[in-house]
Amino acid sequence: MKSVCVLGNGQLGRMLKQAGEPLGIHVFPVGLDVEPALVPYQDSVITAEIERWPDTPFTQILAQHAAFVNRDVFPIIADRLTQKQLFDRLALPTAKWRTLDKSTDWSTLFDVLTPLLIVKRRVGGYDGRGQWRVRSDSTSLVPDDAYQASIVEQAIDFDGEMSLVGARDKQGHTVFYPLTHNLHQDGILKMSVVTNNVNPIMQQQAENMLSTIMHELNYVGVMAMECFIVGDTLLINELAPRVHNSGHWTQNGASISQFELHLRAILNLPMPKPDVFAPSVMVNLIGTPYNLDWLSLPLVHVHWYEKAVRAGRKVGHLNLTHHNYTCLHQTLEALTNQLPDDYITAVRWAQDKLQ
Repeated sequence: MKSVCVLGNGQLGRMLKQAGEPLGIHVFPVGLDVEPALVPYQDSVITAEIERWPDTPFTQILAQHAAFVNRDVFPIIADRLTQKQLFDRLALPTAKWRTLDKSTDWSTLFDVLTPLLIVKRRVGGYDGRGQWRVRSDSTSLVPDDAYQASIVEQAIDFDGEMSLVGARDKQGHTVFYPLTHNLHQDGILKMSVVTNNVNPIMQQQAENMLSTIMHELNYVGVMAMECFIVGDTLLINELAPRVHNSGHWTQNGASISQFELHLRAILNLPMPKPDVFAPSVMVNLIGTPYNLDWLSLPLVHVHWYEKAVRAGRKVGHLNLTHHNYTCLHQTLEALTNQLPDDYITAVRWAQDKLQ
């Protein structure tokens, strides 16, 4: 079986490596400190864990490798301008948007869009970075180098956030996980919840939208689509051409995790629809030191990234899976004493979703 090289060696590359081991798939995450002689890249399939990977002579070789799956797709999705143009071309619902070209554009942008605008750098910027919420009296928040390098969206008064994680193989076969409820705080995903009562109409709408995108791009592998819930419909916010934070619950709540599913797709292995056997909660650990007390809770699966703990940094996650909502509620309640105080609101949000 072919090995896999991953452009990037963060936690997603680490979890792809972990998912490959039981299947006998050798996965090599590639960052700044890799020794090229130890990586059998000539006969490997190439993938990526992030839209902008470390730039080294070796990663440049991998990025041009003939076996880099989705090589031509990454530039389209990594640039928010071409991503939005893709949605428009496919007539898919998304927030109204415009480019930000010069400082004299503001008056027109507020007139055409909304009194509150979201400015996003076209390339880079995630977890709330490289983005600004702007009103007519706060345009000075936007730095000069953001002009001609950003898009502007109308602010959406949404009822909630959801994501859909799915995969497509080389034959065009697609499979999807259930829609996942997400809660962001300060632009960073705090918690995800998957229930057993997903709205079937919304699920079908999301699957139709994501499959349309993947087929248009001839995409192979796992892709995530983040959406706003507005009434009884979904608006696409952003795409991720890779495994995604909001799909981490699949490691313990599905028969095939998103990481294994991605490897199956890019290696052209059988890709059955994963079975989701119980509701799940994923708790993102953001700037949170390791707490041994987590291990005292039988429902908690700890996934620790072995990264230095810093404010705002994702250092791990906890997965909770159980068919009984009461058990999930009780475990979440116990976690309120084992997490920083800023998790209390998120825990209450998750408990509310598990009704």
